[in-house]
Amino acid sequence: MKRFVIAIDGPAGAGKGTVARLVAERLGFLYVDTGAMYRALTLKALRCGIPLDSPVRLTEMARQTRIEMLPCAEGCRVLLDGTDVSEEIRSEEVSRNSHAVSSVREVREVLWKLQRSYRDRHNLVMEGRDIGSVVFPDAELKVYLDADLAERARRRWLQLKGKGIEADLTEIQRDLSARDRRDAGREIAPLVRLPDAVYVDSTRMRIEDEVALITRLAKERMACGSKRACD
Repeated sequence: MKRFVIAIDGPAGAGKGTVARLVAERLGFLYVDTGAMYRALTLKALRCGIPLDSPVRLTEMARQTRIEMLPCAEGCRVLLDGTDVSEEIRSEEVSRNSHAVSSVREVREVLWKLQRSYRDRHNLVMEGRDIGSVVFPDAELKVYLDADLAERARRRWLQLKGKGIEADLTEIQRDLSARDRRDAGREIAPLVRLPDAVYVDSTRMRIEDEVALITRLAKERMACGSKRACD
């Protein structure tokens, strides 16, 4: 039987991870953070001294790497070649360099195959930048989760502050703006707002309301039996 997929895309800092995790928890689906997969490969490249400007070396590494996403209370744990790296992949060094890995088409193809394989066994809530456009263009529910730049920067600043990390709000906003341009302008799988995706502007929404909205939409689609029957 074909599994149900909720694809959540959107810019950095829009709250995709939190919302996707809570929606998955509410529906009993598997939550998959695809960005964590690219971060795991970036961590391995940095640890192994693999040049980030060598697509051939990065692709070879990706093909020889085992990444597992395991559900847990916080959403999912990330295992890199059998070792839990859930904390290490959130470092600033990994964040700064992950675009070099994710911009290689062959690396993305390796991870696209892995990401699609989860559908064989699970109903999914998967979030990232290219889930609805590339990974699951036939997803039963596509969501584009957005928020204005100032609000996304504020949320990221609060997140860092909660971890005891000092950060400059203006610099965070500047970094997010640059990342937006890079994600939307990249040649391979750019971030796009698809016409068949439900647009959710979370700027002034509570997380609880975002989760309730997406959960309701998913239940409506499941009750219909197919997306097309609901349109």
